[in-house]
Parts: sequence; C-alpha cells; structure tokens
Amino acid sequence: MKKKESTSKLRIVALGGVDEIGKNMYVFEYEDDIIVVDCGSIFPKEDMLGVDLVIPDVSYLVGKKKNVRGYLLTHGHEDHIGATPYILRQVPAPVYGTKLTLALVDIKLKEHRIGNIPMQVVQPRDTIQLGQFTCQFIHVSHSIAGACAIAITCPAGTVIHSGDFKIDYTPIDGEVMDLHTLAAYGERGVMGMLCESTNVERPGFTMSELKVGATFDKMFQEAKGRVIVAMFASNIHRMQMVIDNAMRYGRRVCFVGRSMVNVSHVAMEIGELHIPDDYLIDVDDIDLFDDDQVLVMTTGSQGEPMAGLTRMAYAEHRKLQIRPSDMVIISATPIPGNEKFISRVINQLYRCGATVVYSAMAEVHVSGHACQEELKLMHALVRPKYFVPVHGEYRMLWQHAELAESMGTDRRNIIIPEIGQVIEMDEHSLSLGEVVPTGTVLVDGLGVGDVGNVVLRDRKHLSEEGLIIVAMGINRDDCRLVSGPDIVSRGFIYVRENEGIIENVRDLARQILTESDLSGENWPDLKNRLKDELRRFIFDKIKRNPMILPIILDI
Repeated sequence: MKKKESTSKLRIVALGGVDEIGKNMYVFEYEDDIIVVDCGSIFPKEDMLGVDLVIPDVSYLVGKKKNVRGYLLTHGHEDHIGATPYILRQVPAPVYGTKLTLALVDIKLKEHRIGNIPMQVVQPRDTIQLGQFTCQFIHVSHSIAGACAIAITCPAGTVIHSGDFKIDYTPIDGEVMDLHTLAAYGERGVMGMLCESTNVERPGFTMSELKVGATFDKMFQEAKGRVIVAMFASNIHRMQMVIDNAMRYGRRVCFVGRSMVNVSHVAMEIGELHIPDDYLIDVDDIDLFDDDQVLVMTTGSQGEPMAGLTRMAYAEHRKLQIRPSDMVIISATPIPGNEKFISRVINQLYRCGATVVYSAMAEVHVSGHACQEELKLMHALVRPKYFVPVHGEYRMLWQHAELAESMGTDRRNIIIPEIGQVIEMDEHSLSLGEVVPTGTVLVDGLGVGDVGNVVLRDRKHLSEEGLIIVAMGINRDDCRLVSGPDIVSRGFIYVRENEGIIENVRDLARQILTESDLSGENWPDLKNRLKDELRRFIFDKIKRNPMILPIILDI
C-alpha cells in the first residue's frame, strides 16, 4: 500500500543559538505536535550589569504548552541545558537525554525545587516516539560524555540536528562517533540538516583529546609542588585523563568549586568518572599531604569572580592560596567576551609566583567542535536537501552556508536563520514563515525576567555617573517645607572636597521649592522640575550627568 503523502510542513524555529554562541533552543513543530531540542543559557554581555544568566524567551511555547511532547537534549553543557529549571517551570514536559546529561539536569531541578518532570535516559541509537515525531539519538564525539546528534522524522521528512560534535578517531572513552548511522540516513534521504558552526572558520581537523593527555603527562613529570588544574566541570573525559595522570605520579585528587564538586560526584555515582577512594581527598585534608602529592581540580577557567581559581589567586579562598611552588594549568580557551577576566587571573597567578600554563603556551586544551574538514565530512555523509547553519555568530553561519554550497547544496536550499523566524519545509519546498515572539530573559538572583532594558539602563547610568539624592520634608496640610533639602551623593563626587558644588545644588533645590506650589497633588511635577533643573545646572558646572532622585517625605 502506498504511503499517504504529507500535506503539512515541518516548522522549525530557533528561540536561541543563532547569531550567538550559546542559549541553544530549537523548536520542531508538525501540526499539533511540538518537540524542543536543547534548552540552553548564555553568559550575560558586559553591559548587562548584575545579571547572572541569559535564557531564551519561550512565550511562543507558553501559548502552545499543551502541544509540547518533550525536550530532547543533545548533551550536558550549560549552553544546552542551563535554562532547563526556568523553562520547565513555565512549559513542563518529559525530558530525554543520555545518562550524564539528565544527571546534570537533575541537579539543577533539585536546586530550584522543581519536581514532577518525567526524565527518560536514552542510549545512542535508541528511538523514541513523541506524537508524530520519531527521534533517534546518534552518538557523537564532543568535550563531554553522552553527546548526541538527533535524527527527527515526521510525515514531512527527516531532519538531522548535529548537536555539538567533532570527529575524534581516538577519543578518551574509545567510543568513536557513529558515522555509520549518519551515513545510513544519508543513503535513505535526509530532507534537512541543522549543523553547528562554532569552528567553521578553522581549516583542517580538530586535534584529538589524546594530544592533551600527552601534555598533561609531561607537566606532571615536571611539577615539583601542587598541581592545580582549572577546567570546565562538565568535561568528564578530560577530568578522567587528568586524574589518571595524577594517580600515575602518586597524587591525591581534591575537587574545589561548587559545580566541580557536584558534577564530579554525580559522574562517579553514574559510573562516568572513576577514582579509587584512597586517592580522593577533601579540601580540609590537603595540608596532610606533601605538595608533590596533591592535585587540585577547580572551576574558574573563564576567570569568573566567584570561582575557585580566582578566589585562590586573590587569597580569598577559605582553605587554599596560591604558593610560588604551585603549577597552575588552565585547560580551556576563553569564551568570546571573557578574555579580559581570565587575563586578570593569569596576571595575578604570576604575581603569586606560580608556574602558569595555558592554551597560548602548551596544548592543554582542544576544542570540542568540528573544524572545516569535519564539517565537510558531515555534509558528505548526510547529504541533506536543505541546510540550516546554527550555533554560531552571524559570520560563522554565513561561512557555513558557503561551505555547504561548496559541498553541492543548492544555495536556494540554504537558509541562514534569525532568532524567532519560522522555517517551513517539506520534500518539495523550503520557505520562511512568520516571526514568533522571542528575545532574551535575564536572570538576576531569584528574579527571572524582572530585569529589563530600563533597569539595565539605570544600572549603567549609576555605574558611570553616580547618584544624587535630594531629600526634603513637606507638611502636606499647610504646604510648607519643614526640613531640607538635604543632598546625598553616591558615586558622583567626593563631598568633602567639593562642598561648594553640593551647597550650590542645595541652594538651587531650595529656590525651586520656594517658587513651587507644595500641595500634595503637585509633588510629581515638583520632582520632575527638580530633576530637570538640577541636571542642567550640574552639567553646566562640571559636565557630568548623575542620576537625580528627589525624595519627598510627608511630615
């Protein structure tokens, strides 16, 4: 019997992860069924003062939450799972991923006290059915265990989402990327592919993780004191490699930093990380061992102010301080935007007299992302009819589109996506649909979405120009000034050395109050006049523009 041809199109929309590195979230919609691939966060930009985290705006999903059949997670990095506790609270649905990925998600959900979210562990090559979607997980090599590509099939056709990957023929765990399954899909025919673009600017192949292992072995031979390794806590394979080297040279292992401790414990519980009990020590017991018997694995490879390495470097850690005999290895490259933070930490480590090794000096880090030749191999195996580059800044997406064209994909069948732009496809056509509501949501402490552009603008203004408070007491009954105006300066000028300017501001405020109607219903107008005239006066005097905050007390 001939299969009935689909009359509906597959709709794909990126709620994050395009024109940026991070915040990955891709919605696949066919008729009344929706699945979501990844649920990531991103570091705040420099102008997002005080913001802890940036996550996707899921207003589109909130309006269709009854249609969401599940979340499929490619792997456990923050840019792919970091938003799960915030978004699952708004749009709950079952979550699918490999063992380590879901273990890391479970930590987040418990921290945020979110329960009743079904989570199903899958193995590579497992297939799950979600509504009209048939989804198969395909093992890929990356810088974290359990990374997968996902083949998504619906009546409109098959689309492959690459996830983050590199083609490593000598991976630490011995599990080579499943090129056979990808090639089998290519033979059967793939309608579309979404493929990561992080390293598309780099020619050749990404170096194997084994190269890093050889470097660590050499470093451990040379180290005379403690070895302190800063790296991403989620890079379990590299963590195991470092630990194996430490044990070979008789060193005990100590984990420092909340995420490093949490992830290592979870990885040991599920069998992804192996450390004999007598080699694992607590930070409180470090001084019981000679320096040449200690390895410290810590967070802080990006120079984060509150991370373990930064606090050690600036003598702010409660147990550990950097010593001149220490060897500090930073096993990461700076994420774009973090360069200045890690540079400051490296400079401080040198001031402490430590031996510092980082990626500019030795092969202590390799990327987990595919370079040009690996991307070409992916295109050659999958042979998609339509191609959508993802996971990269716009220049990367553009260059990946050119690479796809060089591999034989018709340029008319390539779309460089924008966040929120709906892409519609079936076997016969590729087109753009409407733009759905989207954007970014800022997480600040326990507040989610309550910090917007106005708040950020005020924070920036305060950080650059400071604040003047004009406080006064007015009797509402007889419209009489009872006290003040008092002038308080914060971050504007040093009052003791600029008493003349402060007195001039007080005199002008008093004059405005004398000339104004002080009845209660006019207080909003009075505040606006104070702000406008004081701002003009201060700018004329010293060319500064502080925030002016009038406070009227009813006395």
